[in-house]
Amino acid sequence: MPDMDIKSAVWRPEQSVEDVFDTTYKEKEGPKPPVVIVWRNVVLMTLLHTAALYGLVLIPSASVLTLIWTFGCFLFSALGITAGAHRLWSHRSYKASLPLRIFLAFANSMAFQNDIYEWSRDHRVHHKYSETDADPHNAVRGFFFSHIGWLLVRKHPDVIEKGRKLEISDLKADKVVMFQRRYYKPSVLLMCFFFPMFVPWFLWGESLWVAYFIPTVLRYTLVLNSTWLVNSAAHMWGNRPYDSTINPRENRFVTFSAIGEGFHNYHHTFPFDYATSEYGWKLNLTTCFIDLMCFLGLASDPKRVSRDAVNARVQRTGDGSHRSG
Repeated sequence: MPDMDIKSAVWRPEQSVEDVFDTTYKEKEGPKPPVVIVWRNVVLMTLLHTAALYGLVLIPSASVLTLIWTFGCFLFSALGITAGAHRLWSHRSYKASLPLRIFLAFANSMAFQNDIYEWSRDHRVHHKYSETDADPHNAVRGFFFSHIGWLLVRKHPDVIEKGRKLEISDLKADKVVMFQRRYYKPSVLLMCFFFPMFVPWFLWGESLWVAYFIPTVLRYTLVLNSTWLVNSAAHMWGNRPYDSTINPRENRFVTFSAIGEGFHNYHHTFPFDYATSEYGWKLNLTTCFIDLMCFLGLASDPKRVSRDAVNARVQRTGDGSHRSG
C-alpha cells in the first residue's frame, strides 16, 4: 500500500469521538433482567435464512452475469457498512465529500442493517462499553448472542441508557445521515430488494425468481452474516498482538469475509485508525477503497497510528504474536 501523506495525518486527542472504552462503567449487581424474545424478528430471520439456503440451490441455474452482479452487489452493500457506517460515521476516521457520503448512504441502504444513525450510535456504545451489559452484542454472552441473538431479544436496559447519553451531535448534523434516516424504509425497498432484482431481469433476461433469491436474498444474508462475524468470531477466536487484556482478536477468515474488518484486536486498540489494520491493503478491500477515494479527491484526512505508537503498544500489552508484515 502506498503510504502517500497518510503518515502525516496522525491522530490527535482532540479528534477523538466516544469510541474509547469507559473504564468507569460498572455492571449493576444482582440478577440480570429477564430475556425478552422478539418473536417477530425470530420468524423473519428464520424465513430469511431459509430463503437464502434455497438461493444456494438455485446458483447452478443462474447466468454468469447474474453471479457477477451478485458479487458486485455484495461488495457495494458491504462498503456501505465498512467504509460508511463503520469507519466514516461511527469513528470519523476520515472525511468524505458530499458525493461520497451519498454513495455510501445508498450502499448502506442496500446492506439493510439499520440506518446509519442507529448503526453508528450502537457501534460507539459497543466500543465504549465493550463486553459488558451495555454492549449491544456482548460477546461474553456467547457466540450465538453476539452473532444474531442480540437482534432476537430486547436490548439490555444499560444499552438503551448509555446509548441515550452518548454524544452523537455529529450524526445529527450530517444531512445525508438524517435524510437517509427519514426515508430509510423506502430506500431499503429500493436498494436492498428492488434494484438487485430488477437489473438482471431487465438487462440480460434473468428470471425474476432467480434474481430475487440470489442477488437479493442470498446476497443480503451473506452481507449480514459477514458483518455479524465481526461481533462474534472476531471477539472469540484469533490472536491478540496489540492488547491481550481485551477480547477482540485478529481473525483472517473474518478479515476476508468482511472485506477488511477482521483485524479486530488492532481496531479496538486503535479505533480511530481509518485502515483498522497496520498492514494497509493486505486483505483489506475497504482500505483500498478509501485510499482510492482519497486519490480521486472524494475523501481526505485519513487518520493513522504512527509505527512507533503501534510498536510501543505491542511491547506493552501484546500477547507476543505480533508480526511486522
